Amino acid sequence: MSPGWLKLALATLLLLGILFRFVSLDGKIYWHDEAYTSLRAAGYLGIEVDEALFQNQIVAAPSLQQFQTIKPGSTVADTVRSLAVDVPQHPPLYFVMARFWMQWFGGSVAASRALAAVISLFSLPAMYVLGAELFQSRLAGAIAAVLLALSPFDILFAETSRQYSLQTFLIILSSWLLLRAARQRYRWLWGLYALTVAAGLYTQPLIVLTWIAHGLYVVGRCAAEPARGTFARLKHGSRWQPLWGYGAAMAIAFLLFAPWLWVFMTNVGQVVATSSWTSSPMGLDRLAKFWLLSFTSLFIDLDFGFENPMTFLLRLPFLVLILGGFYRVCRRTALPVWLFLLTMGVVPFILIALPDLILGGQRSAITRYLNPCFPAIQLVVAYWLTQDFVLSKTQGRRWVLPVLLTASIVSNTMSSMATSWWSKDLSYPNDKIVSHLNQAQPTVLISDVGDTFTNRGDLLGLSHDLENEVFLLLLTQPPDLSALDLASEERSLFVFRPSAALTTVLESQGTLSPMADSGGNLWAFEPQDP
Repeated sequence: MSPGWLKLALATLLLLGILFRFVSLDGKIYWHDEAYTSLRAAGYLGIEVDEALFQNQIVAAPSLQQFQTIKPGSTVADTVRSLAVDVPQHPPLYFVMARFWMQWFGGSVAASRALAAVISLFSLPAMYVLGAELFQSRLAGAIAAVLLALSPFDILFAETSRQYSLQTFLIILSSWLLLRAARQRYRWLWGLYALTVAAGLYTQPLIVLTWIAHGLYVVGRCAAEPARGTFARLKHGSRWQPLWGYGAAMAIAFLLFAPWLWVFMTNVGQVVATSSWTSSPMGLDRLAKFWLLSFTSLFIDLDFGFENPMTFLLRLPFLVLILGGFYRVCRRTALPVWLFLLTMGVVPFILIALPDLILGGQRSAITRYLNPCFPAIQLVVAYWLTQDFVLSKTQGRRWVLPVLLTASIVSNTMSSMATSWWSKDLSYPNDKIVSHLNQAQPTVLISDVGDTFTNRGDLLGLSHDLENEVFLLLLTQPPDLSALDLASEERSLFVFRPSAALTTVLESQGTLSPMADSGGNLWAFEPQDP
């Protein structure tokens, strides 16, 4: 392919990746975590919502939308307080941005997700300059940017109202600043790096894995650099100068982060309580399956079911591409290049997977938690594609890049037409639940806080799609069904993810039947004859 045609093709693919980020912003179910983004940005505490909703009263489902828009009389301080009190493991930067966005554009599903989509666009030029800086190749940088633009994982989370697209941008930007600062040794670059690190800490705590990888890279690079003579040291500075710059930058960043670190430490009990689910044990075979799905989701995301071997067999060539990319980078590039990519791509994974293997847990099975590894993987694949498949004089190799990009485009096309996807986590079947409830109007959906206390977020998410003739009966503990006259109730009755106590009460007064395709979350309730 001639240089002119290649540039045109890459530009077209880049625009296609941008289009995928916006084409179906409101197409998928607004899931549990997204509903909490709106709740926190609006300035509500969880206890306020519970006290208003779970009061044994029947309310129209759309009325829950009041907790998805700005709380009357609230300020940014209320948004910060909501996080500090309820979920201190979530720093406030993205949620404060979401609050201002909500004030300007409203709280609809499309408006809420548009913020993450817009932020994701900044990652594309950042990836280009990082790739060009790292490989000293504009073509490699352009291909890395296209891989990011069409990445099924990155598109999924670019259309998700959470902080992950901001995290990706800050990882890429800080990595570029680190390389520039280590090479040019300008103090103002270390200052910008420090500000970016601080912004990352205020975005998502797991981004600290990136800073650890950066530190190991700086140490390794300085240790490998030949010792200079006296004159060279005076002219260029000590070979350990980048390490001092990195250390100073990290000190400044953590000093800036100290206020929220204090919030985190003083509320560590709440952190443990709200994140204890990640400690649930998972077998190695199941973890390995999730690792394969997670890393290959950067390039392909076709799902035939978790138990279907085809889901995994189809991804094996992409795993080979990733491993081959690391092999080629380590064999063909200088130490500063391969060491940077190896630490960035492997160290965060080891740090998050080892506790699962040693202590038990499922943190490394959660794809979004592995986000710190992903930019490095896209870069090593971009390098291999550039050197061996795009610039290769062997025509037979050039089909690899088109096949890879076709897999991404097909995956994104299918995802854009879906009403739910694996990224919706525990809310995955909620699109089917919405369909059941809306088709059965008039309907009463019975629920309480649930045994896992996740019902609040899902009910708020469901309220975005439930219609006016769907009503909710939200119960206290112990459950009180007095608001319903079961003997004469003519509306269809359903139950959403009931607690054990609510299940006992309902089974004593009627029959519960699971609804198909609801993941065991929705039950039809038939009262017994009086």
